[in-house]
Amino acid sequence: MMTERQRKFREQYLAQISPLYNGLVHIGVMYTAGIAAIWWSVSRMHNPTWEWLLILPVAIAGNFGEWAMHKHIMHRLRDTFAVRAIYDRHTRQHHQYFTDNDATIHTVQEFRIVFFPWRVLLVLAVGGGLIASLVGQIINPNAGYVVFITMIGHYMVYETFHFCCHVPENWFVRNMPLVNTIRRHHVAHHNMGIMMHVNMNLTLPIADWALGTSDLKRGLFGHIFNGYDERHIKDKLKPVIGVSGRPKRRTRVARWMALSSSRTSSPLSARSSVTPDRVAIPSSVGQI
Repeated sequence: MMTERQRKFREQYLAQISPLYNGLVHIGVMYTAGIAAIWWSVSRMHNPTWEWLLILPVAIAGNFGEWAMHKHIMHRLRDTFAVRAIYDRHTRQHHQYFTDNDATIHTVQEFRIVFFPWRVLLVLAVGGGLIASLVGQIINPNAGYVVFITMIGHYMVYETFHFCCHVPENWFVRNMPLVNTIRRHHVAHHNMGIMMHVNMNLTLPIADWALGTSDLKRGLFGHIFNGYDERHIKDKLKPVIGVSGRPKRRTRVARWMALSSSRTSSPLSARSSVTPDRVAIPSSVGQI
């Protein structure tokens, strides 16, 4: 059940989204650009063979990359402009808009709080292009294109799986393998007691399993195909997330969030300081 604080935060967040924002345009441009980049790369390849095998190591590297980005950038406050903006958008906005008590959206306008801004895909395309160019020089052009295709494809899977984590419960998300796994995995991550250090993956929970940051105690295969199964939650986390992700006690993070609320007259009060006792939505919230 949604708390009053979460309800007010949602109301004020939505009120500050620009009327020019269109969620369908947002995801339409993202998917069109991503698919076009993949199609262009495939069209430039000449009789690729073994180069397709590079998909696996590049995808695994991307899995650990998303884990590192989520844990060390999106959930770590640093007094650097771009990094601080990422932290604010994710920890202070996304994680107050969605909790494990209510992690779903109901309108197209809410795509703004789920999908990354367009500039993220642009940065990835530039960075991926540089890496792919280097691989193309070292190995061959086909290898470079496969690297680029995998990086763009990984980003699109990330966005799609994340979207599936925040839509209302339905037959597809409950029964589709991999999707049901990451949905339970990510909704549990939205528990304020564990969000800073548990369940950082958003495609497959490979890095979480390998690095010990998963909330489950089972093998890699069991992690990937866990679905909604809650029988393997680590004993030390059960008092925090409970059954079906319901929090059972207030942890240090939860107490900090409550203290933040008591100190702030509005849950969206802006402040220029980087101290974490205010929740602010920047004036650019409606921008893509």
